Amino acid sequence: MDERDWMVLQILYSEKNITNAAKSLYISQPALTTRLKQMEKEFGVQIVNRGRRGVQFTPQGEYLAKCASEMLLNIQKIKENVLNMEQKMAGTLRLGVSNFFTDYKLPGLLKSFKDKYPHIEFKVTTGFSKEITHLIYNRDIHIGFVRGDYSWKDQKRLLFEETICIASKEKVDIHHLPELPRIVYRTDPLLKTSLENWWAENYSKPPLVSIEVDKADTCKKMVANGLGYAILPSMILSDLHDIHKIEIQNKQGEPLLRKTWMFFHEDSLELNMVRAFVDFIEEYDLQNT
Repeated sequence: MDERDWMVLQILYSEKNITNAAKSLYISQPALTTRLKQMEKEFGVQIVNRGRRGVQFTPQGEYLAKCASEMLLNIQKIKENVLNMEQKMAGTLRLGVSNFFTDYKLPGLLKSFKDKYPHIEFKVTTGFSKEITHLIYNRDIHIGFVRGDYSWKDQKRLLFEETICIASKEKVDIHHLPELPRIVYRTDPLLKTSLENWWAENYSKPPLVSIEVDKADTCKKMVANGLGYAILPSMILSDLHDIHKIEIQNKQGEPLLRKTWMFFHEDSLELNMVRAFVDFIEEYDLQNT
């Protein structure tokens, strides 16, 4: 079994379909089937059953598929360590990035880093901050960019913080929010809980939700078109200049802040590319770029 075989198992297990897996691997269906038969011959077991509904993994196949991720990660670590021994600034940096950071900060950051270290490649996984925290905890990624105060006992750096705003096309009276149409979007649990607590402290009635969308950027566009108000982190609104913004505060009159952190393991700094990236981020002005 080589690296490509483990990748075949991983993708086929995810897709449960020969055609889709072959497309993801950029190989033909017959080539994938031949490779699968070779693996079955090598282990002396049947890995999958083929049927009208796609492929179903046998118990032995399930076990091998679950080993695939671990094997691929170990192979990647071996490659990283070999490059590191030669003191080369090269390899594949695995990043976990919150959805906001991906859309608003990551492209320019990676461009600047790539200009400085052209031989370092990236594998980027995006998701909600809770998911990114889980990935860095399990060492599936080298570095995680997380929004919100998630628990992390290893190394972390505060990158920037932002206020939370009520945003609307027309000026609104904050005391009348329960009677006004609100646009909500799917966000991570920490921010959702924080906003629910703030609402409960200030209003006895639930919000009048008129539109629900999946992303903050879509929500922002709805606000810009006058379809209602929304409660959003201020950086998302930085490119909208013709809307009204009200920073929300807690009972002590302090603004509600959302922090963005960089999480990583101390021992990962032994890899030259990780240390270089952490040093680069510490000098990079994320607040204003």
